[in-house]
Amino acid sequence: MKILVVEDEPEMKELIKQFLEGENYVVETATNFHSGLDKIVSYDYDCILLDISLPDGNGLDLLQELKNLDKEDSVIIISAKDSIEDKVKGLNLGADDYLIKPFHITELNARIKSVIRRKKSDGRTLLELENVKINIEERLVLINDQPVELNRKEFDILVFFTMNKSRIVSKAAIAENIWGDYIDQANDFDFIYSQIKNLRKKLRAHNAEIDINSVYGMGYKLSLK
Repeated sequence: MKILVVEDEPEMKELIKQFLEGENYVVETATNFHSGLDKIVSYDYDCILLDISLPDGNGLDLLQELKNLDKEDSVIIISAKDSIEDKVKGLNLGADDYLIKPFHITELNARIKSVIRRKKSDGRTLLELENVKINIEERLVLINDQPVELNRKEFDILVFFTMNKSRIVSKAAIAENIWGDYIDQANDFDFIYSQIKNLRKKLRAHNAEIDINSVYGMGYKLSLK
């Protein structure tokens, strides 16, 4: 799961980033309106944490831009302004939640999980496809009710494919959603092939009734056996 934090306070930004990375999210950051706009236009996120008061603009204008682009990224506004007007405007523009500073970081995490769950998996914490069960919150995979050990990236890739089970996904889309900013440092996508190859082996070794197939020239697609 990939999160964008648009926050100009350095200590708050780093606190959120470090905590969420510890929760196995891929976290990208922006510290002002223009860098946030660049990220929103260029990439897709599972959730955007959006401060309203930015040094060079208003976070609500970023939310409006997101709406103009017809993007479906979940948005949680995090603001020191306990203003009913801002809350109403933000929610009317499509924000999924509004959290007032100061807040407990664990509450923020709970709200992130809630909005992602509502949007990505119809409110479920358990994804089931044939004989494969995925507990998103506990990061647990069961095949025929037996636990399967996956590394962090293999798990994230499996969840990504499961949530996009009817689509062909490109290597670039996988890289962007699983590795975030770090993909800019890669010369090629060989590391994605390696992770998917290992994931395929584990699925097949445990007789999973799903598989990941290559689609020549396009990417990969989750299929049922």
